Amino acid sequence: MWWVVKMMFFYPCIYGMKNKLPIVPYNTALLDFARENRKNQTKAEWLLWHLGLKNKQLLGYKFRRQKIIDSFILDFYCSKLLLGIEVDGAYHDETQEYDEERSRVIAQYGIKIVRFCNEEIEKNLEGVILALEEIIQERVRELGEAWSNRGENPHLASP
Repeated sequence: MWWVVKMMFFYPCIYGMKNKLPIVPYNTALLDFARENRKNQTKAEWLLWHLGLKNKQLLGYKFRRQKIIDSFILDFYCSKLLLGIEVDGAYHDETQEYDEERSRVIAQYGIKIVRFCNEEIEKNLEGVILALEEIIQERVRELGEAWSNRGENPHLASP
């Protein structure tokens, strides 16, 4: 076990100790619910995942499905960009206050949330993907400035 400590001392970047992204807490009680959500996606979530986000299709960035952040679950999340994507269905129209509170809590971790409605994804997936590419490029610039002001470099330019 001593060799692990030695390796961490001599090679901190290998063990994630250099240029760390923030650690975001999550509620482990939501793990089963998130797993169920992954198994039972909406049509819009399926389209966006399989035709836009899965396997680093979107500018080479890795996204996760149904990612738990604090006590909430984001539809899609990229930890390198601190970017969450929400796919809003009809039920979201009735939960605007909840969504605002949720966005406020998640924003405390430096995570930016973008929202698309089911209908928009189903009817204009290409437009949604182009919009996401622009948002990602903007986010890279935002985070690059923020990290350089802190004297750190999370290697955002190359996914």
